[in-house]
Amino acid sequence: MGISDTPFSPRNLLCQENPDACFKEQQQEEKEDDPCLFSESEDEYYIQCLLHRETTAFGSKSCCASTTTSSSLKRVRLDCIEWIFNTRASLDFRFLTAYLSVTYFDRFFSKKPLGDWMIWAIRLLSLACFSLAAKMEQSTVTPLSAYKLQEYDFDNQQIQRAELLVLSTLEWKMGSITPFSYMSYFINKFCGESKPEGLCSRVAELFMAVTKEINLTDHRPSIIAAAAVLVAIDSQLTKEAVELRISPIALWGSQENEHIFSCYNMMQDIEKRIVKTPASVVPPHSAAGTRRRLNFNEQHCPVKRIHRS
Repeated sequence: MGISDTPFSPRNLLCQENPDACFKEQQQEEKEDDPCLFSESEDEYYIQCLLHRETTAFGSKSCCASTTTSSSLKRVRLDCIEWIFNTRASLDFRFLTAYLSVTYFDRFFSKKPLGDWMIWAIRLLSLACFSLAAKMEQSTVTPLSAYKLQEYDFDNQQIQRAELLVLSTLEWKMGSITPFSYMSYFINKFCGESKPEGLCSRVAELFMAVTKEINLTDHRPSIIAAAAVLVAIDSQLTKEAVELRISPIALWGSQENEHIFSCYNMMQDIEKRIVKTPASVVPPHSAAGTRRRLNFNEQHCPVKRIHRS
C-alpha cells in the first residue's frame, strides 16, 4: 500500500531524537503492601490537583454530548480496542497502559474524525497510541517490533511517524488523567478500612469494559471512577442510595451527581454481562486468563503521581 502518500508524510517529519528517551520514566515504581490505600491528607491534595487538571481539559461539564459515529466506524474502534487489550495481555503490560492507549485514541479522533481515515491508517494510529502509552507507563521500553497487527505489516519508521502525528495532534500533552488515578481515593471514601476482597480487580474490570461503551472524551475520569467503585461495591443501589453515598464527598454539584448515577446505571448493565459471561467464552489470551475476573495486582494499581502535561 502507498504509505508515502499518506498524512504521515513528508518523511522529514520523522523525529530525529531517540524515541525511547522521550518518555522514559525517571522514577521507580513504589511497591506497597496495599497500593490502593493512602493517607487521607495525601489523597485530598492529590485529588484537588487532578480535578483542577481535569476541569482544564474537560471544561466545566462533567459529561459532554456523546460523540456520534456510524456503526461501521464503531466496529473499527472496537476492533482497535480489542487489539490493544489483547496485546496488553500478551505482553503483560499494566491495565493503565491499555486504558491510556484508548484515551489517546479517542482524543486523537476527537480532533481528526474517524470517517476521514482509511481503515489501515486507523489501525496504525491505534498501534501508535499503544506504543506511546507504553512509553509513558511501562518501566521498560518495548521494541516496536513487538507490536503486531495481523492484517498489516508496518515497519518501525511508519510507526514512529504515526507516533509523531499523535504527539503533535495532542500537542504533546500525554499525561492524560484516567479513572485509575482516582481509584484509591474513592475506595477509601466509600469503604474506609473495610475494603472487600478483590475490589480493585472489579473496579479495574469496569474501567476497561466501559471503554467499549463510550468515547472517553465524553466523560470525565472522576465520574467514571466514582461510578465504577460504587458498582463494584454494590451493583443494586437506588438513585437515593447513590446520592447518599456521594453526598459526603464535596467534589461536585448536583449536575455531576446526576452524571455519576447515569454512569452507575450503565456500569450496572456491564456488571450483569460480566457476571453472566461463562468462563468458557473468555479467550485464553484475555487479561484474566481462564478466569472471568481480572487479576488486578500491585503492578496494575498505579502509585499516586501527577504526570507532566
